[in-house]
Amino acid sequence: MNFDLSDDQLALRGAARGLLADLAHPREADGFDGALWKAMLDQGWLGVELPEADGGLGMGTVEAAVLLEELGRHVAPVPYLQSALALGALHRAGQTAWVERLLAGDAVGTVAAKPGALTIAAPLADVAVVIDGDAVLLVDLTGARPRREPAMDLTRPLGWLAASGIDAERIGGEEHARTLFDRAAAGHAAEMLGAADRVLTMAVDYAKEREQFGQPIGSFQAVKHRCADMLVDVEGMRSAVYYAAWSIGADHPDASIAASTAKVWCSDAAKRVMASALQVHGGIGFTWEHDLHLYLKRSQLDQVSFGDAAYHRDRLAGLLRQRVERGESVV
Repeated sequence: MNFDLSDDQLALRGAARGLLADLAHPREADGFDGALWKAMLDQGWLGVELPEADGGLGMGTVEAAVLLEELGRHVAPVPYLQSALALGALHRAGQTAWVERLLAGDAVGTVAAKPGALTIAAPLADVAVVIDGDAVLLVDLTGARPRREPAMDLTRPLGWLAASGIDAERIGGEEHARTLFDRAAAGHAAEMLGAADRVLTMAVDYAKEREQFGQPIGSFQAVKHRCADMLVDVEGMRSAVYYAAWSIGADHPDASIAASTAKVWCSDAAKRVMASALQVHGGIGFTWEHDLHLYLKRSQLDQVSFGDAAYHRDRLAGLLRQRVERGESVV
């Protein structure tokens, strides 16, 4: 069985990496890069999972994970994950008008794990899809966008969605809520994978160039071990992310388990990778001029979005307990 990306998926990754390398400038965009967003819409990335008959590319969740990994690798200042999640939820709910507006770039979407949440891209969004217990709500933000709140991560704007007094329309039930939550957890894990992989490369490159006592610091055992541990973490993240993406796309019975597993592993591993990268870089890694802090701050926000590692461990325990009570295997 071949677990590698297909030729088409590798081509998609290469095209995405090239476009983002040319156009993604997180320091200059103040949270949103209009030129990059337009280029992504022109490429059809937002509808990567939608059927071609509905204006999408007719691909799947694995291809979406490929794009999200690259977006995380370049700290892209665009609300791709949030809009893509909203688009998918609206498409499943038959909200054709909003789907067409999002695909055309006439609107921006976002998602929230609960009403009243501090939400990524809310200050940019025209529509929010909100999980409210066992329901999914559509909230029209046109003319009533939340104001931008101060945040450590300057590459993505944050805003509070109102918890009450909002004009919300129920567009889905428990199954829709679970699907959206799984996709959001896996999506944030994919972004963390891209950021961690890029930070690993930065640390290794720096260890080859920086010299102490007349030799590269990468020749020292302590630095070698740091980099080796980072590689193990990143490869574990990659396996967890792509299994979750495949499971969700295949509507596998383990999709929720795979999504929570990916979120747990990537949240914890990303912390370790970022901490090790700071140690390898030494003083320069703590400076504003170095890009490492951009990845660190974005990763910290991804770690807590749609449930942190502790939340997903509890969720996994509940999901696996149901199997035990039915007399089924948990492996």
